[in-house]
Amino acid sequence: MMETKKGDEAVREALDYAFNVVSHNLESRKLELKFEEIGVVSFVGKGIARIRGLPHVRSEEVVLFPGDRLGIAFNLDPEEVAVLLLDKSEKVRAGQVVHRTGKVMEVPVGEELLGRVVDVVGRPLDEGEPIATSERRSIERVAPAIMDRSPVNVPLETGVMAVDAMVPIGRGQRELILGDRQTGKTAVAIDAIINQRDKDVVCVYSSIGQEKSEVAKTIADLRKNDAMENSVAVVASGDDPPGLNYIAPYSATTIAEYFVDKGQDVLIVYDDLTRHARSYRELSLLLRRPPGREAFPGDIFYIHSRLLERATNLKDGGSLTALPIIETQAQDISAYIPTNLISITDGQIYLSPQLYGKGILPAVDVGMSVSRVGGKSQLPAYSKLAGDLRLTYSTFEDLEAYTRFGTRLDEDTRKTLERGQRIREVLKQPQFEPIPAPEQIAVLWAVTAGLLDTVPLGDVPGAKEAIRKALRERLPEISSRIGSGEKLGSQDRDLLLATFKDALAA
Repeated sequence: MMETKKGDEAVREALDYAFNVVSHNLESRKLELKFEEIGVVSFVGKGIARIRGLPHVRSEEVVLFPGDRLGIAFNLDPEEVAVLLLDKSEKVRAGQVVHRTGKVMEVPVGEELLGRVVDVVGRPLDEGEPIATSERRSIERVAPAIMDRSPVNVPLETGVMAVDAMVPIGRGQRELILGDRQTGKTAVAIDAIINQRDKDVVCVYSSIGQEKSEVAKTIADLRKNDAMENSVAVVASGDDPPGLNYIAPYSATTIAEYFVDKGQDVLIVYDDLTRHARSYRELSLLLRRPPGREAFPGDIFYIHSRLLERATNLKDGGSLTALPIIETQAQDISAYIPTNLISITDGQIYLSPQLYGKGILPAVDVGMSVSRVGGKSQLPAYSKLAGDLRLTYSTFEDLEAYTRFGTRLDEDTRKTLERGQRIREVLKQPQFEPIPAPEQIAVLWAVTAGLLDTVPLGDVPGAKEAIRKALRERLPEISSRIGSGEKLGSQDRDLLLATFKDALAA
């Protein structure tokens, strides 16, 4: 009997203790009602979904579908919300519940992304370790104000002689690369990235809507040429939903701006904005937005201008140089998207299919290419000869077209043609072999001074290499002065020409 009483007392003590613990926990916690907006999927199409509910959702807010699938609220109609799907739509079905997140689309940023290949939302695609960054930023950002910007006055050397000599690009500039399909547009941009590997310039390559095999080849070329260590590749392939292709360049720009805010110079390549525009057109038609010219929506200009205006040279920070790429059809640069982007950018590099067909690579059409602000950023030694070089080459191209009619030539015209042919030969350049600026200037000084006029055309590539070698080995001091932006005097030029004559005679 005594044992039973002791057992009952122990149970009572245990219950009292448990009651006191629960009471204390309840008193220390304030219970609040939590209101959560939800919506129900009413329609699913290719890349979009329509949702009933979510009355207070904001424009471009991220919403969450079952299975942690993401979408962006795009059309806010009175009866429903149209959402861009950022994951494939096969597993999104009518009747599923959708939740608000209260956030706009963000992407991870940081040093950890260097050397990596990621998708638009920052997930690794290169089979490397998971990326852990300490910061996330919105993919949309207001462009810097005019008063926060500085003039473009520092060159961004691409290593491509035809570009650096006659269509120079400055840090903070927006230079469009356009041309027909398969004319070497991406090749010029990739060479520019490769040339930054030893210049403390961070590079971001944004691939939009390309085949996965093409993207894999491009990234393999960057790795092979040691250009991925200071680069980030942001990839949205043609197999991805159009919503991912639409936000891809904004996401890549946000990643680039992290380094700009730290005071670094950044080069970003958008490859290409033609596919970006087509993705946005597809989404707009699915969302039943009114179509305009060529079935593009009315705000197609705005989506590109708000993107490219983020490229800048900041007073108190770094610079963001943009190289957008677009594809023309049958050399029609007056089409809707090309004219839009030409009006937004600070110049264009046009690649000609005729030059490409003749094997003149890179196929830069000097007559149709222009850089509106890059000339102010050229090295002094370059700007001294760039004007004469462009004039001589343009005159040569005009005369070459004229002589096709079998016209008899005087001596001066013949000399102009021969020099122009040699200028064209020295401007030819294999891919993945960028040339340092001092060596470019040395070769161009030699050809414009007439040192190659007597060299047979077939021997011009060898003469070009001899001049580059002579500058590296015999005149390293002048080479470093050219690269540091010093002006060359007449004695320096005489010494250069005398050294090159000896090298060609050897």
